[in-house]
Amino acid sequence: MDGNRCLDSELMIIELENIGVRANAIDETIAAADIGLDTLGARLTGPVRFRGETVRVDGKAHLRGTLQVGVTVDCSRCLEPIERPTELFFDAIFVSSDMMPEDADTALTDSDLDESVAEGGVIDVADALREQILLDLPDHPVCREICKGLCPKCGGNRNLIDCKCEENEIDPRWAALKDLK
Repeated sequence: MDGNRCLDSELMIIELENIGVRANAIDETIAAADIGLDTLGARLTGPVRFRGETVRVDGKAHLRGTLQVGVTVDCSRCLEPIERPTELFFDAIFVSSDMMPEDADTALTDSDLDESVAEGGVIDVADALREQILLDLPDHPVCREICKGLCPKCGGNRNLIDCKCEENEIDPRWAALKDLK
């Protein structure tokens, strides 16, 4: 970063008032534990690398750049881990709380929905990166399109074993029909 330091790298906090119209470069590597993604069903496989900048445009603070991280998510069918190396560009816009309308009946525009309020006049970089990673995760990740999933009877992974649970069991509601000829 140049001259005017606005990032406290220990806390990963950017003070909104220190973001000016001249871009300040950020090149940080943040430990996976500081992002705190493990509790949401996705796990980071290493640190998050962020290269970007802060800049004020039209009175709004922008935190933008590219983040790189390895993420592991569980397949929604068979629960096997899926490695997802991620590299994505984002432009997060932050405004101070005094720029937000106080009246609950005020209509928000589409551009207002893309903005976040910088609570306490600060931007937590780890939270901003965490949000971008979560937004990039698929809703229903699958290890492969032909994933067979888990057997509902024995719980076995049908991609790895050929259980005979479905062949041997007859739904009791249909059992009477098996004697009809």
